[in-house]
Amino acid sequence: MINRARRPCRRIVRAASAALLALAAVAAAAAEKFPAKPIEVVIHSKYGGGTDTTARMMIVGAKRILGADFTVVAKRGGGGSKAHQYAMSKPRDGHTVLAMTQTHLYTIARGGSPLTIDDVVGVARAMDDPTFVAVAKTSPHKTLAALIEASRTNALNWGIANVGGTEHIGLAQLATAAGIKFKVVPFGSGAQMVQALMSGAIDATLPNVSEGGQQIKDGTMRALAVMAEKRLPEFADVPATFELGYQVKTSTTRGYWVLKGAPPERVEALSKAFVAAMREPAFANYLKGVGLDAGTNVAGHDVWDRQIKEEYAAARETLKSLGLLK
Repeated sequence: MINRARRPCRRIVRAASAALLALAAVAAAAAEKFPAKPIEVVIHSKYGGGTDTTARMMIVGAKRILGADFTVVAKRGGGGSKAHQYAMSKPRDGHTVLAMTQTHLYTIARGGSPLTIDDVVGVARAMDDPTFVAVAKTSPHKTLAALIEASRTNALNWGIANVGGTEHIGLAQLATAAGIKFKVVPFGSGAQMVQALMSGAIDATLPNVSEGGQQIKDGTMRALAVMAEKRLPEFADVPATFELGYQVKTSTTRGYWVLKGAPPERVEALSKAFVAAMREPAFANYLKGVGLDAGTNVAGHDVWDRQIKEEYAAARETLKSLGLLK
């Protein structure tokens, strides 16, 4: 009698267990859905600036591809450290993405961030804007060799945006490779250093394609080299530093990353969506407007993550040689 009485109870328990397992499976599937909420893109600079504009142009296609809403959040201050602190307060679930320039890497290298380079996981590269070695059209230096020869005995005045920034690091690397002396004159922005060169206030500077490409094309500024492994198709007559015997390359990059701990499959989903979005006409035309090509600029997780780590290592060594590391 006792055993027969227990049989219905066992059936009820089994049915209840099956129902709980089904609910758990549904919950797990829901938890795996990505994105499950709006994605935040955190920038370290002002709204309306280059980083903000680049992010919003990428978002045009990404929101449709991922089927998610996006918001851009500005956390300014500390060369990216405020953005890093904000990201650390958020779940590492792929819904918080940071927009990155080399400024973030320099801040981490100099100990100004709560993050280390091991906390950074590259998602996708948006822009790789190479740097020219440029002089005014009236300069007596017609080639990089001539400029280097003049710099062996006298330290020429070179315009940079910021001390410890991309141009400063690139110049220091070139100086080491070529054995030259230099003085830096910081102007606060690429546009201002280009204006200073045109006015004759400095001897040379290092503008990106987006900053000086038009002046180089119209002849008001002379590019002696592009700091890259190969010549740029749009500036085929400008030699690359590598072909001139200097294994130095410098560019301003923009891209996207998340904090370590974000699920790899979500990083991959973000990477594929961002790359696809940035190869669409809207973003490609945006790059073309500043003299860049989406085919060579846009890159996915593997390429971008490796580049971030390489740039960090090179920048750290140069900052150390400049006495700018704590």
